[in-house]
Amino acid sequence: MTGVFGTLTNEGDADLHLVEVRSELAGMAEMHVTVDDGAGGRVMREAEDGFVVPAGGEHALEPGGDHLMLMQLAEPVETGQEVALVVVDADGGEHEFTVSARAFSGAEEEYAPEQETEDR
Repeated sequence: MTGVFGTLTNEGDADLHLVEVRSELAGMAEMHVTVDDGAGGRVMREAEDGFVVPAGGEHALEPGGDHLMLMQLAEPVETGQEVALVVVDADGGEHEFTVSARAFSGAEEEYAPEQETEDR
């Protein structure tokens, strides 16, 4: 699995509510949030309501925070590889973009205990 970090920008006049992410490279893709686990640590879990990018604003995707997660990869992601993504808004609009893969050791998050990690 691999995480996607960067900045989502909304140049429109209305908030953009993103509810889904897809990539042909991944058998499963999710929008994730990172939250306190109640024991002094942090855990990742799926963002049940997706992300809202405010009108004329930005939404940061960063290690240890909100991010996109690509799982069940069809092939390893290599540094420098271009990865095509599609995010879908609540109105069904699709927004395509490409990111360049970079090496990153991770923020050492763990999945929330209620999520199964076998298929990820």
